[in-house]
Amino acid sequence: MTAALVFVDEFVPGVRWDAKYATWDNFTGKPVDGYLANRIVGTTAMCAALGRAQESAASLGFGLLLWDGYRPQRAVDSFLRWSKQPEDGRTKRRHYPKIDRAEMFDRGYVAARSGHTRGSTVDLTLYHLTTGELASMGGDHDLMDSVSHHGAEGITPVEAANRSHLRSVMEASGFSSYDCEWWHYTLRDEPFPDTYFDVLIA
Repeated sequence: MTAALVFVDEFVPGVRWDAKYATWDNFTGKPVDGYLANRIVGTTAMCAALGRAQESAASLGFGLLLWDGYRPQRAVDSFLRWSKQPEDGRTKRRHYPKIDRAEMFDRGYVAARSGHTRGSTVDLTLYHLTTGELASMGGDHDLMDSVSHHGAEGITPVEAANRSHLRSVMEASGFSSYDCEWWHYTLRDEPFPDTYFDVLIA
């Protein structure tokens, strides 16, 4: 990639990923501007912390599956444009069933200036090392609903425990959680706190 941004899988061997915004499987319903390859990108500092998190998760019987890392600014800009388009209903039921598109920004689920664009924020979940199955978390990636909040009611004890495992692993490895999204973590000592990159993922 660049001196500042690298492919995470080259620095964290064995990590799994599914870069949602490079695919049709995301809240916009199509690949997003700036994602030309299904790879996860981040700073080397974030990669080092993810390596620690991977080891910690393995001790509990889990692996890490990454959904997003560094996000080009042009991708964030495309989210803004998408939010102003007429509703077509294609992804609403799965990703934002109780709110309108524009409310995603007001409620903090999507930001015009995203921490992802600084290169040290990651969206991820756990999977069981023995089976490869994703750990049940009580809601999928980018479900913009209160059930996705930390401490949400309406999820099972197993789902709550899995969220707690992920949070403890990530926070012990140098990341901070985000109240509205159980899958979203930012490196506490991120190396580029004031830089919003727009490098293509290719």
